[in-house]
Amino acid sequence: QLQLVESGGGLVQPGGSLRLSCAASGFTLDYYAIGWFRQAPGKEREGVSSISASGGSTVYADSVKGRFTISRDNTKNTVYLQMNSLKPEDTGTYYCAADIAGWGKDQLDYGEYDYWGQGTQVTVSS
Repeated sequence: QLQLVESGGGLVQPGGSLRLSCAASGFTLDYYAIGWFRQAPGKEREGVSSISASGGSTVYADSVKGRFTISRDNTKNTVYLQMNSLKPEDTGTYYCAADIAGWGKDQLDYGEYDYWGQGTQVTVSS
């Protein structure tokens, strides 16, 4: 059974950091681009960042550039999202997703992705 599991969410104060993990089971992530998305209550799901299968290409939403870093360790079948300088507007449920089609120009479009995790909650509040 193909499964993605996110972890690492929690409550953090503004300016703090969290590292999210996306672990795969039932398949290897080696051949998939992996994206991170988030959804706040009452808002649409938005693309945060994505990384190509090799890790050689990345893309970030303008709202997180310079603060978030995506990386992957294919030996651990895991993708990470390091989030620094967190702001209240970063609050939401964060999802990782796998794109079997490979790297393209729309990697922050959730319609590109085939498999999704259940999400992990991130709350940034004082």
